[in-house]
Amino acid sequence: MKKRFFAVLLAVLTLLGTVCMAGCGAEESDWAKIEESGKLVIGITIYDPMNYYDEAGNLIGFDTEFAQAVCGKLGVEPVFQVIDWKMKETELKAYNIDCIWNGLTVNEERKADMDFTQSYLTNKQVVVIDSADAAIYTDAASLSGAIISAEGGSAGETAVKADANLAKATFSASSTQTDALLALTAGNVDAIVIDYTLAIASCGTGAYENFVILEGIELTNEEYAIGFRVGSDMVGKVDEIIDGLVSDGTLASIAETYDLTELYEEALSK
Repeated sequence: MKKRFFAVLLAVLTLLGTVCMAGCGAEESDWAKIEESGKLVIGITIYDPMNYYDEAGNLIGFDTEFAQAVCGKLGVEPVFQVIDWKMKETELKAYNIDCIWNGLTVNEERKADMDFTQSYLTNKQVVVIDSADAAIYTDAASLSGAIISAEGGSAGETAVKADANLAKATFSASSTQTDALLALTAGNVDAIVIDYTLAIASCGTGAYENFVILEGIELTNEEYAIGFRVGSDMVGKVDEIIDGLVSDGTLASIAETYDLTELYEEALSK
């Protein structure tokens, strides 16, 4: 009777072990899941020149074309998913997206929540004002009593709070960097802090023709990279493809299309 009991117990333990190995063991690699689905889900926000819509409603931009080139090498379809930037880490950890690829700034705080590929563009945070206020806002100190906006959860917000003068201003978070531009257009804020890449693409054009970068204010110097989940095997895989796109001139050509050659070459030289 005892032998029979132990035989049954052994069989049950063996079955539990098999189930655990299948469901409780090491998770399937990110690449295996992406390859199986045939899609790379990319978390983005909409802003020129990284990811934005042309007049025909097509999504274009440096990061858009860059992602398409990488996905072409991977043999998968890029799926661009607009996300709440403040929730980007949560979206990534919850597997709602596979990566964050939208002018994502590399910093030490974010390194705790994601792994980064090699950097591909340099960037910095800049203050943008309406040229009509150029005599009022001349430096960081003059902005200490202003109303300033930046995208919530962005490097821009971090830069505002890190600057001794800007931190004294009234801060109003915007949902996106584009919304910050619209807030300045509407006169709801006095100044905004946005990515240099967006500022050079926007200031002096269309609805933003009167906007200028306030020179002489040194905020953060940054680099852009692609963010994957911590421990993801996609980082090494994508880095290899980036090396190839650098070597064959594809990435340089995309940078030239969006007037980002200087920032691309600066990142390449580091």
